[in-house]
Amino acid sequence: MRDRYGRTKFGQSVLLARRLIEAGTSLVHINWPRMDEKVNNGGWDTHIDHHKSLKGWLMPIMDQTFSALLDDLEQRGLLEETLVCWVGEFGHTPKINARAGRDHWGHTFSIAFAGGGIKGGVVHGETDEEAGYPLAGRTEPRDYMATVLHLMGIDPESTLYDPQGRPFPASRGHVISEIV
Repeated sequence: MRDRYGRTKFGQSVLLARRLIEAGTSLVHINWPRMDEKVNNGGWDTHIDHHKSLKGWLMPIMDQTFSALLDDLEQRGLLEETLVCWVGEFGHTPKINARAGRDHWGHTFSIAFAGGGIKGGVVHGETDEEAGYPLAGRTEPRDYMATVLHLMGIDPESTLYDPQGRPFPASRGHVISEIV
């Protein structure tokens, strides 16, 4: 099982997350770990050598681990009740920079959802040919949050209260109905 998820910090973290879910934990968050020996500290913030990083370790590790998680959850009967979200905090520039990298870009980015009420095989949204700007199906981070809350059984329009008792909305977004 450990080999199936990959003997990397990320792979073993995801395996631990699956074990926590199986034991009844309702929410698990995993960060991509630093790899100090790699360019860009081994992370997705690929300002230098973008393609080398993706081909060398980022996508091989992610593909192995993400696939193992989804297969494992499916085999254990947990995928339908477990929402899996693969999310970054920004996109990458459509153009390669002078260091063969890609810089921060807030106009477009991708999220992968699985299980937990998500329609399988749906691609939502469309960008221009350089993936620089949205053409259709534009969503905002607040829509992501509203969708996650909805899938967790929490009304995205409900009111929450801060420690001082002041009200604020759980989300200001809309559920992405095309994927649920």
